[in-house]
Amino acid sequence: MASWEDQLGTNGPVTSKFSQLDVNAPEFVPGEPFVYKPVKVTPIPVCEPYNQPLISDDLPEEETEAGPEKDEDAPKKTIAIAPDKDTLNLVFIGHVDAGKSTIGGHLLYLTDMVDKRTLEKYEREAKEKNRESWYLSWALDTNPEERDKGKTVECGRAYFETQKKRFVLIDAPGHKSFVPNMISGAAVADIAILVISARRGEFETGFDKGGQTREHALLVKTAGVKHLIVLVNKMDDPTVLWDETRYIECKDKIIPYLKKIGFNTKNDVYCMPCSGYDGSFLRDIPNESSCPWYRGPSLLEYLDSLPSFSRKTDGPLRLPVTDRYKDMGTYASGKVESGSVSKGQTVVLLPNKLIVEIMQVYVGDVEVNCASAGEHCKLKLRNIDEEDISPGFCFCSTDNFCQVSNLFDAQLLILDYKSIICPGFMAVLHIHTCMKEVRLRTIICRLDKKTNQKAEVHPRFIRKDDAAIVRLEVSDVYICNSFYTSPSIMILNL
Repeated sequence: MASWEDQLGTNGPVTSKFSQLDVNAPEFVPGEPFVYKPVKVTPIPVCEPYNQPLISDDLPEEETEAGPEKDEDAPKKTIAIAPDKDTLNLVFIGHVDAGKSTIGGHLLYLTDMVDKRTLEKYEREAKEKNRESWYLSWALDTNPEERDKGKTVECGRAYFETQKKRFVLIDAPGHKSFVPNMISGAAVADIAILVISARRGEFETGFDKGGQTREHALLVKTAGVKHLIVLVNKMDDPTVLWDETRYIECKDKIIPYLKKIGFNTKNDVYCMPCSGYDGSFLRDIPNESSCPWYRGPSLLEYLDSLPSFSRKTDGPLRLPVTDRYKDMGTYASGKVESGSVSKGQTVVLLPNKLIVEIMQVYVGDVEVNCASAGEHCKLKLRNIDEEDISPGFCFCSTDNFCQVSNLFDAQLLILDYKSIICPGFMAVLHIHTCMKEVRLRTIICRLDKKTNQKAEVHPRFIRKDDAAIVRLEVSDVYICNSFYTSPSIMILNL
């Protein structure tokens, strides 16, 4: 059998198919040489502060008089824009089973972030599992394990609005096994809501040594949270029945402790009774017959009356990462601590020094052009993989970086430790949303807590209630800015 080369001769059937092709034609020479002309790129406009647009697809058309020509001087139709609102980040803290998730879920329902049909579905599902009283918490506890055990594990995050403000709700876990998760939630909070249970025995369990009420209050204070709301929950419980004496008893125990750990209890702490289950004093104030002795504002009324927080909107971009994931692209989320981030912007991710482009910016589930200081946002990124991002990394402006190092000096206040602390001491460092192993390298000096001046140079050890300046060494490089330039991201816990 002949090979295929022999079968494809000049007179074969294949040649006949290309009979119109002139193989002897001269080489093509273009008439004019090609000249490259660069394309002009339009610069990205500077973003405006975030204003969430209202749904405008169904806006009625403006009625105009019939005529062949349009009036050029007539006002142009614009999309309605909601007035800008301050954004506040709330973290719910307190002992396990105090009712944090129930209150958070009820707030979402009262502010129309969870509709009635969804809540009825949660109620049916909870009833099937013999957990009738837990259904409100399911609006925040979405994990099956959290719903089955009734314990929050991860920091739940949700959004709601009032007439004057926009809120990010952070539901921190109350169990002592999940304190690191609670610290990461407190690191991005502006206000803490300490939930305590008025039920007989439950308040005492949470407040006594070993309970999480004391520890959570201490941790939010060391995280830099200055404003605290104390909610005395479960006032409708059969063991309490809105008893004023029980409310005062709980209040008189918690206020001295808050004052001791550094809260300004006159100006920055506010107490109120409530019931997370039936919603009393969350939005609506019940009849005087139920609670005649408290006629103050409800929780939402009080939150709406808070003054605006100062934000570093004109500073360099500082956006520490709280989470990252992959979903048709790489996403990272976090709270903008300084400056602003906008769609199309090029930023630097530290400490690994990667140049990243911001493709999309989301506040809540709404895509926006820009997110500014104080807002929690989600970013869709280009030129980076999920493996290159970790919680605690920081997005910075390309012209103003954070400093990075594995060695830095810090001022410590030893609040609670049973033994002495010497050079070589190992611990876990929580700094904003990052968690790293750290070693105490040197004790530089002990401080006088009253004057904050040096009291002893190079002491051999420090112990409980001591204040000192020490040199710490972490396992690998991390962001080490000065506390005075970036206080919100340089507060640490050991």
